[in-house]
Amino acid sequence: MPLIEHSTYRAPWWLPGGHLQTIVPALFRRVKPVTTLRERLELDDGDFLDLAWSGKRSKRLAILSHGLEGSCDAAYIQGMAKSLVAAGWDALAWNFRGCGTEPNRLLSFYHSGATEDLDAVIRHALAVHPAEEIDLIGFSLGGNLTLKYLGEPRDRPEQLRRALAFSVPCDLADSARRLSEPANRLYMRRFLRSLRTKLRVKESLFPGTLDLAGLDQIADFLQFDDRFTAPLHGFKNAEDYWTRSSCRQFLPHIRIPTLLVNALNDPFLGEKCYPREEARESEWFSLETPRGGGHLGFLNNAGWIEASMID
Repeated sequence: MPLIEHSTYRAPWWLPGGHLQTIVPALFRRVKPVTTLRERLELDDGDFLDLAWSGKRSKRLAILSHGLEGSCDAAYIQGMAKSLVAAGWDALAWNFRGCGTEPNRLLSFYHSGATEDLDAVIRHALAVHPAEEIDLIGFSLGGNLTLKYLGEPRDRPEQLRRALAFSVPCDLADSARRLSEPANRLYMRRFLRSLRTKLRVKESLFPGTLDLAGLDQIADFLQFDDRFTAPLHGFKNAEDYWTRSSCRQFLPHIRIPTLLVNALNDPFLGEKCYPREEARESEWFSLETPRGGGHLGFLNNAGWIEASMID
């Protein structure tokens, strides 16, 4: 599959630079929800996942996975779902553990490598909706999850046909370092504020299980993942979590047509998040690198992200 360096995407002339292209859509884009039929999927470990269906009941189903501290109601999720439904797909969006309207039941929550939850969603979808074709679409962290899932040594349903991922931190350590740069403090503060709130809710539900001393002083993902994400989810430390959960190492093993779109001016992504060699050498995996677009900020042409899937 090709390395697509000459992308068709052109950022709006009135929205220059990766930061504006990231921030403006995140703050101001509004999409009327399409996946309005809600369902709770009970998991074998006693936890749950909340699902949201469009209800079209098509033979083609797209499963959409959101980004860090996002939800199935995010504008980029609903924008994609709207276009898919209009083109004849059924759409299923889902919330990672703890990303819905109520906290999940366990002390642990979600992380970048938790592909067992995506697998549970896919298999449940097939059980209640026997689609002939399933396409996977992931955004940011959800894109890492999607690509990792497709390249892991595991059994996957034969109905999986293709995949599309946007703004993916393929190398989590590289992305964490990039987000720690002074120019990206705005994003880091926003993510950490949301994650701190989650931890305080966890402590209220499981008193005495978390040491939250100095929580407000945590300034980057290295500190946060070292203290909380890694130990809560069975990793030795942040580096172990990042190494084992990054999707880049799994890309050569993907065996369905898959496109990754990472903008060159994405402020979240370091150089290691652009897997050019993997795209050149793979028969299945393609990488498209638009010059603009920021992080999940592909505006113009009535939603270029959505058109990428429909085409």
